[in-house]
Amino acid sequence: MHQIKSNIYSKYTFFILLCLCTVVSCKKENAAIEVPVDAYFKAVDKITETMIHDIFSPPVASRIYMYPNVAAYEIMAQNNKKYSSLSTKIKSLESIPEAPKDVNLKVAALVAYIDVSKELIFKDNIVTTYADSLFTSWKKTNATEFTASKTYGLKVANRIKDWLHKDNYKETRSFAGYEVTTDNPGRWQPTPPAYMDGIEPHWNKIRTMVLDSAAQFKPKRHPEFSMEPNSAFYKELQEVYTVTNKIRKNGDTTEEVAIARFWDCNPYVSTSKGHLMIATKKITPGAHWMGITKIACKQQKLDFTAAVHANTITSIGIFDAFISCWDEKYRSNLIRPETLINNTIDKEWTPLLQTPPFPEYTSGHSVVSGASATILTHLFGDNFSFTDDTELPFGLPSRKFTSFNTAANEAAISRLYGGIHYRAAIDNGVVQGQNVGKHIINNLKLTN
Repeated sequence: MHQIKSNIYSKYTFFILLCLCTVVSCKKENAAIEVPVDAYFKAVDKITETMIHDIFSPPVASRIYMYPNVAAYEIMAQNNKKYSSLSTKIKSLESIPEAPKDVNLKVAALVAYIDVSKELIFKDNIVTTYADSLFTSWKKTNATEFTASKTYGLKVANRIKDWLHKDNYKETRSFAGYEVTTDNPGRWQPTPPAYMDGIEPHWNKIRTMVLDSAAQFKPKRHPEFSMEPNSAFYKELQEVYTVTNKIRKNGDTTEEVAIARFWDCNPYVSTSKGHLMIATKKITPGAHWMGITKIACKQQKLDFTAAVHANTITSIGIFDAFISCWDEKYRSNLIRPETLINNTIDKEWTPLLQTPPFPEYTSGHSVVSGASATILTHLFGDNFSFTDDTELPFGLPSRKFTSFNTAANEAAISRLYGGIHYRAAIDNGVVQGQNVGKHIINNLKLTN
């Protein structure tokens, strides 16, 4: 009799334990999916990694950063008391479909971010590998929630993809390239060592996001081209030659050399080895400022939505800044210092940095840095000290800054130290970028 009771008790205990295990297992499988902000940062990093691999031009790279961020932001801003939609504030963007109640907005936002990103790049294996790792983890945590969120995220992504394909990018792929002529001595000519054609001569035809037009913040005109020794233009040319020669005389360990290299951000650097031309892959100016945005977000410990907001506003500013700058570049068509110095002063002279393949005025890095610093100062405040370690993967040490504007000014003057821009392109470029940044801030009042 005792043995029978013992067996019954054992079976009953086993049954209870089995039920408890089942309940715990069900709870674990149906737990809400947690999406840390680092998952978003890593997605941005994967896009950067892909763009470096595929060697996208600076203007095109700005487009690749911007559209995925808009998709993610629009999802996170839904029914949010602090953030409002972009749909009435940037051109032609319609409201996205409302999210069903069973959707995890963070999951949907990352799904949309990744899917839109893949639409804009050539080889998506880096992004796809990361996405697969996320999706597998999320599905294991809560398959029902993941499926609903993914379905919604893809629905929003399709809406954003329809919108982005109407920005005139595809049409400009078939437009005529830059025409090289020699009838104007001040007109831009391709530069060594690769003598590449002018990059994106029709970028001013791309749809802006917030600017009324590409020419809205047309900068003050550069000094009139003249090779007269007393002319303002010739003095700027002579400054480039004098400054770079002095830097070279002082050696490679000077602060000016460190600044020039840190802010180089030229994805088109090429080196001749025998009969081969080998590209050295680097980030673009926009990528550098997206990296600074990430540093600021992490330093302030922003949550997922706030981080997406900061990255979205900054990427919109960078996108419109490139359109504004490229509009002026191919209006001015100004010759680079390297060409003039080699032809008229010193045929053996070379700049510290390799000259990028597009006209000189205004400085792209100056414009983008001015816009980015203005926006980031608005978001995080002035006198925001940070350590910029964006260039560490490229073998360059980090640099410390007391504010975003300090960093922007250093990025701008790096173009003189590098020998690739005249003074006017630098100074007027920063102002041009600041005007773009202020316009973005005044028109994208997204926080309530």
